[in-house]
Amino acid sequence: MRYSTFSENHVLANHLRGLREERDLTLAEVAARSGVSRASLSRIENADVSPTAETLGRLAAVYAVSISHLLSPLDKGFQPLAKRADQATWRDPENDFLRRSISPSNGQLSVELIEGTLGEGQRIKYPAPAIPGQEHHVYVLSGSMQITVEGIAHDLTVGDCLRYILFGETVFLTTASSCTYVIALS
Repeated sequence: MRYSTFSENHVLANHLRGLREERDLTLAEVAARSGVSRASLSRIENADVSPTAETLGRLAAVYAVSISHLLSPLDKGFQPLAKRADQATWRDPENDFLRRSISPSNGQLSVELIEGTLGEGQRIKYPAPAIPGQEHHVYVLSGSMQITVEGIAHDLTVGDCLRYILFGETVFLTTASSCTYVIALS
């Protein structure tokens, strides 16, 4: 998968390499902790490929930071008004997933709003939370999906809201239609 521009892909790659190096971890150590192959990690850090949503989830868990923190170099910094045209987006074509950072947390504000659109017939599995104990509120704007939180499946349609404190695995699944939703993280 590729980002919208060549330079954004390199910015993300450099940030991911920097996080690993700050923690004094080798590619082999990150591979062992994340379940992502060393070769894939190397290709990501060299900007040869972009990570999938699942890979970002695995790396976030290893580094104990949010996925938003992993993608933070793509944000424009704190702005009181977040115009839609200025909101950072990230695409995972492999999973037909678009992530929009509606209102990123950035140190000054703790609540974060993310809009996700997951295409029809897609499944994204996050084996472990990036930040154990983080509060999630998922509100469905269009379509339907099933979210499995720590082994318990929840079917959501338009207007439904699922609230949970995350300590384990989550799976987002769409079947007959795509789904657009907002997640509030705190």
